[in-house]
Amino acid sequence: MERIKMRDVIVTGFALFAMFFGAGNLIFPPYLGSLYGTKWMIAMLGFCITGIGLPLLGVMVMSQYDGSFEKFAGKGGKMFSLLLGTLVVLCIGPLLAIPRTGATTFEIAIKPFFPGINPYIPIIGYFALTFYFSMRQSSVIDVIGKILTPGLLILLLFIIIAGVLHPISAPLSPKVLNNPFTSCFVEGYQTMDALAAVIFAGIIVQSIKAKGYGVGSSTKITILSGMIAALGLLVVYGGLMYLGATVSFMPKDVSRTTLLITIVAEIAGDFGLVALGIVVALACLTTAVGLTAATGEFFSKLSGNRVTYLQVVIMSTIFSALFAGIGVDGIIKFAVPILVVVYPIVIVLLFMNLLSPVFNDSCRYAYIAALAGTLLVSLHDGLSAIGVNFSFWEDMISLIPLVGDGFGWLVSATLGFSIGLIIDRIVLAIKGSESCA
Repeated sequence: MERIKMRDVIVTGFALFAMFFGAGNLIFPPYLGSLYGTKWMIAMLGFCITGIGLPLLGVMVMSQYDGSFEKFAGKGGKMFSLLLGTLVVLCIGPLLAIPRTGATTFEIAIKPFFPGINPYIPIIGYFALTFYFSMRQSSVIDVIGKILTPGLLILLLFIIIAGVLHPISAPLSPKVLNNPFTSCFVEGYQTMDALAAVIFAGIIVQSIKAKGYGVGSSTKITILSGMIAALGLLVVYGGLMYLGATVSFMPKDVSRTTLLITIVAEIAGDFGLVALGIVVALACLTTAVGLTAATGEFFSKLSGNRVTYLQVVIMSTIFSALFAGIGVDGIIKFAVPILVVVYPIVIVLLFMNLLSPVFNDSCRYAYIAALAGTLLVSLHDGLSAIGVNFSFWEDMISLIPLVGDGFGWLVSATLGFSIGLIIDRIVLAIKGSESCA
């Protein structure tokens, strides 16, 4: 049995934390805390399930497949795996997540100090740094884990501890009537961390193997490092959510970046704003580096290396820099319909892979029907988010329990899986094969 070095576990755990903790993770918890005031702990529970629980589950599941997304999504077929993988990487890459890191860095770290500056000047500089740290694929994990993350954690903890010791005010009653748990569960989609987990795992496993560990040890290190990252996220999310609750007197339509700037200015003044700018720059840069590396690895492998890792990284950083100019709120609005379609599918895949020891690969129709049931509802939700509705579809979806709470896809996936399982057993009985469960 190989001896696992605790140093490798900690460095990898810090790297995972830094990859997950980026723009959305920094601006969403305070905003939700402000909305739900005295119920911030219930809101945090919902947010943490999608923001911590699912990413941790994703890392654990993917470690069993050696970080291969094709094996993870293969239960839906090869073409499904290819299409979903491409869409997920685009979401966590140059389409949504990477541009948002650049936009957030500008709005919090640059704009308050230089209000008249052209946004593309600092954004181009930001993505030049992203390219620099991403172009050497093998060094990504060590650069993030050893250099950037410790500074990020120290600055974050300073702001959180100061805010807890000297709160701005007592939390007030919630400003919205929505259920805080279900609303924040769905709001957690915006972090995109569950999507990132099923892609990041490949980089993590590759990095661990490069240190000389075998399959069994690399799986164990991946899981342990995932737990370290989850613990760090829990502490930071809880602190930021509470800080948001202490300013629940602010209007509910305040922008997420303005809210965060206000909190830090109240707690620590000008020095705090400078520290916040550094925190944002580090949080966003570490995530952008990890996402850019994941994007480069995925598409270079997909093309059979006809398009190299470095070429993908160049294209990704250029597109991200251009798209970042629409701003944080613009990117968030653009992301909503895409995420409500993709996220439930990835969640269902995570749990189907967990059930693999019980329902083996012979349960083909069960897996396909579960994914079809999920897509039936999630695609409806995505179209509704952009104002597209079909009356016959609307009438059918309205009959599904929990659809009003955003969990209709869970019911339809379970129903689809059950129907598919019955079909599998009938087909296998006709063939004279063993049951798939």
